[in-house]
Amino acid sequence: MPARATAPLRLAGACLRLLLALTLLLGVAYPGVVLLAGRLVPERADGSPVRVDGAVVGSALLGQAVPDGPDGDAWFHPRPSAAGDGYDPLASGASNLGPSSPELLALVEERRAAVAAREGVDPAAVPPEAVTASASGLDPHVSPEYAALQVPRVARERGLPEAEVRALVEGASRGRALGFVGEPVVDVLALNVALEDAAGPAAVR
Repeated sequence: MPARATAPLRLAGACLRLLLALTLLLGVAYPGVVLLAGRLVPERADGSPVRVDGAVVGSALLGQAVPDGPDGDAWFHPRPSAAGDGYDPLASGASNLGPSSPELLALVEERRAAVAAREGVDPAAVPPEAVTASASGLDPHVSPEYAALQVPRVARERGLPEAEVRALVEGASRGRALGFVGEPVVDVLALNVALEDAAGPAAVR
């Protein structure tokens, strides 16, 4: 058979071998290596779940809402969320409302008044992240200032000394990464888990 006639067959064979090699490399070997690497840090690979009595109650990477009204007064509140109906990991995102948006300004003032009433403080004392959502809508952290603002309410509702609740806030606090990157934050989910451990469900009114 002339070489010109067999060239397409040789090219097809080379393409088939390349396809098989890439399938084994990228479809089998690479996913296998990633899977094995993930097993070296299983908690992080599985989404950093937070467990209480063996049951998953959330993720250390995701915030979650607390009940509105009296049922939520015994808990530390996170910052607002614009992700779906709130803290929806399938709809992560911001409100996309600009700083000059009348809708955003009205929403901020509404939230400020609600937080001030709940905490029993002047509206001017409400920190910014208590009234604005994060870019992802899933931020699990608040500032130490917002956490401190909530201490008297939580202590009162839980029947705990304020000093004990402040110590729990300190335990859930994280400083700047590498000592200079970012801002100090408080992990709200970790704080509420520690609060439940300290007070117990029976202490909640």
